[in-house]
Amino acid sequence: MIKILDRLLLFFYSIVIAVVAICTVLYATNVLDRSLLIGTEQWLDNAVIAGAIVIILISLRFFYISIRRDRASNHSIDLRNELGEIHISMETIENLALKAASRVRGVKDLKVKIRVTEAGLELVVRTFVDGETSIPGLTEEVQRQVRDHVTEVTGIPVAGVSVFIANIVQTQSFKSRVE
Repeated sequence: MIKILDRLLLFFYSIVIAVVAICTVLYATNVLDRSLLIGTEQWLDNAVIAGAIVIILISLRFFYISIRRDRASNHSIDLRNELGEIHISMETIENLALKAASRVRGVKDLKVKIRVTEAGLELVVRTFVDGETSIPGLTEEVQRQVRDHVTEVTGIPVAGVSVFIANIVQTQSFKSRVE
């Protein structure tokens, strides 16, 4: 809900800033009549002041968003044992999954996405295949290799491994030329 509100504020803010910038350029180039910008009514002055305060508050909100640390995103998984704490980066887990999946014959161009859940890690492996190997057998082997390797090396349970076959890699075949 907060992200939707922030997006709406950003949209409103960008529109207001664009209008103010356009008016400033028109005012500076004498295209806009200067008498229009000088308030003769008290309510108009109050409206301009209120608008300026709103813009300042929105600016402060966006400044806060830009400097705060996002606690929702995990850059590492933290474990604790009797000797102390262990921090395993998501990049390490991704590289372990890539290493395990690349051992399976027939897979090419691997990518891995990781999501941390209550049950453990959920990994999505996106790959191209050579088209020569049975896809159900190949994906099952990838799932097993990735799950076993990541669990064995990190000690973190893997809740599931999904495999997405993006396409088939075209292998180059060279025909021998006989004269």
